[in-house]
Amino acid sequence: MNSKAGKVARMGLLFALSMVLSLVEGALPALPMLPPGMKLGLSNVVVMYCLFFLNAPCAYVLAVLKALFVFLARGFTAGLLSLCGGLLSVTVMLLCLQLKRLNLTYLSISIAGAVCHNLGQTAAASLLLGSGMVLYYLPVVLCSGVVMGLLTGLVLKASMPLFQHIQR
Repeated sequence: MNSKAGKVARMGLLFALSMVLSLVEGALPALPMLPPGMKLGLSNVVVMYCLFFLNAPCAYVLAVLKALFVFLARGFTAGLLSLCGGLLSVTVMLLCLQLKRLNLTYLSISIAGAVCHNLGQTAAASLLLGSGMVLYYLPVVLCSGVVMGLLTGLVLKASMPLFQHIQR
């Protein structure tokens, strides 16, 4: 898919896939072991795919489109949290990819992205609330970011054969 129309079609498919994953995740019952406000972030698997195997602009576009969808579906606050978390996450994962000398694995980059996604959302929540009280939740945010980043990285690895069909 080297034509402009092909690239637009691929991004449309990837956006649709990320929305389906988000809706599926939203339909799942809350896992009792997860802290309040935490979720796996299955749609972020698609953003990671874009960043790792397509290019950074595709990943940024998808992160912004996801945030716009969240804004439309769940309102301003959720949309802003999604945007801040998504953009910080993509930026940090891109920086990790550019530090080739560190020889980071996709799994470790996924963890860094998930932690920074949570940090971006926490910073945005703190600004929205006009209070640093939300920072008391930071240890939970960091720990869940590590766990969720590990899980989404494993989901990406397991789903790579499916993504190869979109790549062609």
